[in-house]
Amino acid sequence: MRAVHFGAGNIGRGFIGLLLSRAGYEVIFSDVNDTLVSELRSRKQYTVELANDAKDTEIVTNVTAIDGKNVDEVASAVASADLVTTAVGVNILKHIAPGIAKGITQRIADGASPLHVIACENAIGGSAQLKEHVFALLEEDVRAKAEASVYFPNAAVDRIVPIQHHEDPLHVQVEPFYEWVVDRSQMAPDHAEIEGVLYVDNLEPYIERKLFTVNTGHCVAAYLGYMAGFETIQTAIADENVVASVRGALEETGAVLVKRFGFDQAEHDKYISKILDRFRNPNLTDEVTRVGRSPLRKLSPNDRLVRPALQAHEYGINPDHLALGMAAACKFNVSEDPEAVELQEAIRTEGLAAAITHYTSIPQDHPVHRQILEQYEKLNA
Repeated sequence: MRAVHFGAGNIGRGFIGLLLSRAGYEVIFSDVNDTLVSELRSRKQYTVELANDAKDTEIVTNVTAIDGKNVDEVASAVASADLVTTAVGVNILKHIAPGIAKGITQRIADGASPLHVIACENAIGGSAQLKEHVFALLEEDVRAKAEASVYFPNAAVDRIVPIQHHEDPLHVQVEPFYEWVVDRSQMAPDHAEIEGVLYVDNLEPYIERKLFTVNTGHCVAAYLGYMAGFETIQTAIADENVVASVRGALEETGAVLVKRFGFDQAEHDKYISKILDRFRNPNLTDEVTRVGRSPLRKLSPNDRLVRPALQAHEYGINPDHLALGMAAACKFNVSEDPEAVELQEAIRTEGLAAAITHYTSIPQDHPVHRQILEQYEKLNA
């Protein structure tokens, strides 16, 4: 079995590539980083270290790489693949779509077997977004045939993989915990399941629980930690004020999830505590600037802060801590982060109220908008 995986970065190697290799796939990484591509091609293996006290290490074998900049090479790999996966960031999906589209066109011309394309991104409907990008590039006749033979099941993925620097460019450290959930209802009827992946008939509760607990908690810790002068999530979450605000935000998102999906309250409380323990992992060093990066994406209408805050308001739940997280995001002034720079410039030129509406789509007369402004003023004080 052959899998083409887009993104040979830390998440690609330390999570998706690792699981696919374990499951018996030959993994072909597609990436634009020449060093990673060259090393994977020549060595055909790499090591993954768990961030636990024992520092358990696993050698991942049966891997290679192709140049993601070479569309013909990418298309050829996709044309002969049994599976395609991604871990590139949702904003990059449109850039890998041409190679996938060309590969699908070749597959259909060759009469190849059905294909699953799974986007493993921190986004709701990541595979659906990728499908939209890919299908926009297909000829009409090819698109009709692809609808019947190429499947884009949505997925939820969860594993903390911090930015890291090792002498060996392929070595990667990851937390012990992982979860990869795929929507079974969007797959081919006779699909083969991947060992280590959880298949469910309704993905929405899983992806929103993860996004509105792990990702919401992580970014609130990052933004408040940044404001308090902490460099890492681990030091930020050790501060009683930061952790109290993070827990408050997760109690608000938790109340939404319990109402929407009928989660057991006691079980969800345990889930929140488990997530906070993962953030505290002393064997990880995760910088607040990494976790908080791209604040415009994190403040977008369907992401981890705005969506649960608006749903909370609709349910009569006070999203005060989520508003605090959004206010702190507006103070994330990191010059190396283009989105942070853009946000600060918008606040300076348009004013805070207009900038919040511009990036979150929350109208200025909405109660949650007023809460963000109030929390911002409190942070100033």
